[in-house]
Amino acid sequence: MRALTLAVLAAGMMAAAASAPVEAREYRFCLQSPETGIPGDCSYQTYAQCNASASGRRAYCNLNPRYAFSDPERPGRRWHRAYPDY
Repeated sequence: MRALTLAVLAAGMMAAAASAPVEAREYRFCLQSPETGIPGDCSYQTYAQCNASASGRRAYCNLNPRYAFSDPERPGRRWHRAYPDY
């Protein structure tokens, strides 16, 4: 019984290690209402999805501020001085 338990545990650990890592992402639209506040429920990829959830409630959709004002790092981007130092 102990060998079976260890085998199942080892198989579970190997499966967990082989899975792809979860990527955090910011969705584009937020559902805002008196219940959710600001920024609200930011789990909508499209405006139509957000509007469908807001339908029939005292809620509206807005652009996610984290998505709108994020500054993604661009690989290979270099900052240069406009004028050389003399």
